Amino acid sequence: MPARAVFIVLALLSMLHLYIGMRLVPAIDPGPLGVAVAVALLAASTLLMPAGLLSVRFKRWRWSDQLAWAGMLTMGFFSSLLVLTVLRDVALLALTVFGAAGAAVVRGTAIAVPLVALAVTLVGLVNARRVARVVEVEVPIAGLPAALHGYSIVQISDLHVGPTIKRGYLNAIVARVNALEPDAIAITGDTVDGSVLRLRPHTEPLGRLAARDGAFFVTGNHEYYSGADEWIAEMRRLGLTVLMNQHVVCERGDAALMIAGVTDFTAHHFNESHRSNPRAAAAGAPAHVTARILLAHQPRSAPAAADAGFHLQLSGHTHGGQFFPWNLFVPLQQPFTAGLNRMRDLWVYTSRGTGYWGPPKRFGAPSEITRVRLVSA
Repeated sequence: MPARAVFIVLALLSMLHLYIGMRLVPAIDPGPLGVAVAVALLAASTLLMPAGLLSVRFKRWRWSDQLAWAGMLTMGFFSSLLVLTVLRDVALLALTVFGAAGAAVVRGTAIAVPLVALAVTLVGLVNARRVARVVEVEVPIAGLPAALHGYSIVQISDLHVGPTIKRGYLNAIVARVNALEPDAIAITGDTVDGSVLRLRPHTEPLGRLAARDGAFFVTGNHEYYSGADEWIAEMRRLGLTVLMNQHVVCERGDAALMIAGVTDFTAHHFNESHRSNPRAAAAGAPAHVTARILLAHQPRSAPAAADAGFHLQLSGHTHGGQFFPWNLFVPLQQPFTAGLNRMRDLWVYTSRGTGYWGPPKRFGAPSEITRVRLVSA
């Protein structure tokens, strides 16, 4: 991160922490020692968040992982603290209008804000770090042959192996996926946050993924932040089938389905030759294919997928919002936030993600391993 960007981030964080301090500390009135402690904690928070994000640059430092954890946990707590402080101010303004904002209310709400923020952060930490639950989804496909009825695809998405998600976490995910004995496995992008050199030991468990028709991988935007070409080569080395505007045909007797994959919706910003193209991914499919499935990291690939004649798109990217209030902003960029939705003749399933990005925190948007079953409409 350039020095100018670091300065801007620190300046913005300083102002936001100053706002929180001025709105809460005087109202709590903790005394001189309490004020000193509050100021020290707010200053530490201001510095820890950018330090956590930059911890990858200190990878040779013995405590770099611990710094990442401290920075990401602080980010999660600060996010809730800021939102609750703003909500408190809005509530106090409304109460003032009705003459109900007494001293006890002002002090009580000021004490409640950091306590609630801490509770939400701890619950969110537990939710984020436990092994993702299995979500069962049935997708009806018109004209699906009997031989393909019940065909299962297990989807994992947005693992974000990196500063706080390591080999142990991924081992548990791979074990749970394999236990489902799927026909196919789909990895729909944002698998890593970091270079192959740094993360290769932690992504090795992906090589143990096993399904009758194979495990398929498509890029997400974070692969492009982390060296997409190197990660594409690494995924192939691990035995995954990387689909870059390509497809494979899986057969059951005389019946066949197509599993296609596109590069990330924004890939062309990094490499023009990687421009996402659902139509190219479907090109040349044999006539006897009766189910067309597209793996596309971002839900906003759906209009092009519908135009290309796909029946089902599996996506991720949104994390289901991960935690409030970010779920409110997802619809500004994506057509769907989570779950099974319909766009014209296309079903779109958007995973809430199997890992998390940034703060190890999930609140109201649980992580998931998705088992999709195709059924006759």
